[in-house]
Amino acid sequence: MANALYSSARNSFLKGSIDWVNDSFKIILLSSSYTVDLANHIYTSSVGGTVAISNAITTLTPSSGIADASDITFSGVAGTTVTQFVLFKDSTKELIAYFDTGSNIPIIPNGGSITIQWDDGANKIFKL
Repeated sequence: MANALYSSARNSFLKGSIDWVNDSFKIILLSSSYTVDLANHIYTSSVGGTVAISNAITTLTPSSGIADASDITFSGVAGTTVTQFVLFKDSTKELIAYFDTGSNIPIIPNGGSITIQWDDGANKIFKL
């Protein structure tokens, strides 16, 4: 699989029920026990293998259909190897984007911090 948007999130962006600037978004770090289903998974209740959940992402910036935000750090992460992560809308728990490729994935937690550093390339976090 590759990094991608969930189908329901694409529809929610088109209907205006996801607002990248004013909604709150978080990240769930996941183990290999989660099998992504971009077409049918809609809410975080479909996600298994949770290793850690972030605080809200900050400095949400849209530009030309491209989503960007500040990097996010998880503190004191221990447990199962992180092989993937998802971005979700906090208030509704709707899944937005799935990530399984990037620098340092998989990550073996050692009780320290894990930082998700968003891509500085053309598509940043994701592009609609």
